[in-house]
Amino acid sequence: MFSELSTLREDPILGLMARYRGDADPRKVDLGVGVYRDPSGNTPVLECVRRAEGALLAAQTTKTYVAPAGRAEFNVAVTGLVLEDTHPAVLGRRTVTVQTPGGCGALRVGAELVRAAAPQARVWVSDPTWGNHVPLLGSSGLALQRYPYYDAATHALQFGAMIDCLQGAASGDVVLLHACCHNPTGADLSAVQWDEVISLMQRRGLIPFLDLAYLGFGAGIEADAVAVRRVLASVPEALLAVSFSKNLGLYRERVGALICVAADPARAEAVRSHVLQIGRSIYSMPPDHGAAIAAGVLGDADLRALWQRELDAMRGRITGMRALLAEQLGAAGAGDFGFLRTQRGMFSLLGATAAEVARLREEHHVYMTADGRMNLAGVMPDNAGILAAAIAAVLGSANRP
Repeated sequence: MFSELSTLREDPILGLMARYRGDADPRKVDLGVGVYRDPSGNTPVLECVRRAEGALLAAQTTKTYVAPAGRAEFNVAVTGLVLEDTHPAVLGRRTVTVQTPGGCGALRVGAELVRAAAPQARVWVSDPTWGNHVPLLGSSGLALQRYPYYDAATHALQFGAMIDCLQGAASGDVVLLHACCHNPTGADLSAVQWDEVISLMQRRGLIPFLDLAYLGFGAGIEADAVAVRRVLASVPEALLAVSFSKNLGLYRERVGALICVAADPARAEAVRSHVLQIGRSIYSMPPDHGAAIAAGVLGDADLRALWQRELDAMRGRITGMRALLAEQLGAAGAGDFGFLRTQRGMFSLLGATAAEVARLREEHHVYMTADGRMNLAGVMPDNAGILAAAIAAVLGSANRP
């Protein structure tokens, strides 16, 4: 059986990580892997997590399964955090929240739900989008389409082209939208643009599928949730994938949730039954440890306040590194990188070709994905100047066609 298998190409992110680890040059800079790093280059265990985990382990008496939908208090806390208890969809008993293995699990379960409900529906994803969106959603068997979103060469949002393209989507099609901190561009929709997107979805009968992977990394928890709440209050049906990998630092614990909004309570119950069956067929039961930690943080006033302070510090560090790198790039003669200051979240596109990215890696030991995505959490006060000089040497105006 296995003799017929050929070796697949290495995952580009995992391959990049391996090459970075094997580079002995002390000047090397890692802008590739998409995790938060503190000023020492570490991805820390947050203090709120450490305290919640300690309390959990002290009180825990069993490791048996919790439930197919996951931990009930986690699901309630996530719904309250993202939507608030007064949201019309919550008050109308139209929401279904289930715990999933990370935001990836939420995306895949959501895709399988769409396929069960409307196998002919197409899923529209932004160009560009996070590299794993396409395999996660497409492997469900759904047809994918692209809509224009961002021009890396000009660092400009292509909003008009996005709207024009989505005018051609059919009623019942699904539109995947980054709720905040767009990955890989860092370019988010404005409030006015969200209004236009909502109007378009209402007119065309489109189903929003929001990916909320970076809640709190844009402008704070409440500000980052505004678009989500508005979208889910404006349409009869929607899906929302939530991740706590970044904002709670629970990467390896795989903590996520899928929130579904249905037209009425009866349809919400039908959705619940299908979501639970889908989860059962893929992973049987969701992991509990990370969700229990997250529930402990969200359910304790002191721990939640501590989490918000720690999250504010993480966001502030990334904002500071954006400003520092933009300043250093200007000083190095690399051109105008002011867009780094206005974009949000951990990522931005450098605007480099694959060949230029390869030069940065081979000649200057700067590691990023082939599309030029930079993880700004990899910028440190002591490497920003080195990084800027390298980028200027490869992308400086004198070197560009």
